[in-house]
Amino acid sequence: MDHTEGVLKRAPLFDALDDEGARTLRKQMAEVKLSRGEHLFMEGDDGDALYVVIDGKMKLTRAAADGRENLLSVIGPGEMFGELSLFDPRPRTSSASAVTDAVLASLKHEALMPWLRERPEVSLHMLRALAQRLRRANDVTADLVFTDVPGRVAKNLLDLAERFGNQEPDGLHVHHDLTQEELAQLVGASRETVNKALADFAARGWLQISARSVLILDQERLRKRARLGPRR
Repeated sequence: MDHTEGVLKRAPLFDALDDEGARTLRKQMAEVKLSRGEHLFMEGDDGDALYVVIDGKMKLTRAAADGRENLLSVIGPGEMFGELSLFDPRPRTSSASAVTDAVLASLKHEALMPWLRERPEVSLHMLRALAQRLRRANDVTADLVFTDVPGRVAKNLLDLAERFGNQEPDGLHVHHDLTQEELAQLVGASRETVNKALADFAARGWLQISARSVLILDQERLRKRARLGPRR
């Protein structure tokens, strides 16, 4: 199994397929390469394909009327996006751009639809992924109302750690690749307020801050600050 095939098998689209089905579907996918900062599509564009990240990181954003940007999510290898317009064929509801140099696998909706009609179990896996995304969106909305900025910072760092962290002897290294401004957009607060929270966490010995990365030293303290409860 090569690297691309291994990553694709983690995506909800391939979860319900046997090896032969996965190989056949993969042959219909095209490779897309993006440089850091390059846009894949813009909010309002027609949506005719879904994407799976093979290497690198992507971000989904929405723009406010005053020009401010809201970072909805950061997406890494094995994660899928762009499938919403498959079930609701309207213009894109967000913009997608590369946080790092990235490699994606794209699949046109017109190629996927026959598969979904013949294999309803694949549709169920994709709908489950959409339901999970909706749950996360509901959590974010609730956090903006009920959780203070330091709590949201802690929660977002732990989410990034779960997907992009590497446990090493000196702590959990999280190479999120986000600028200070992007991290603030993800939290939904000003850069100054987010930086103040990070500096406080560092002063308490919970983490160490580096450019586009963080070293988490005390996960349990962060979990308590995020009000997530103890790890099971």
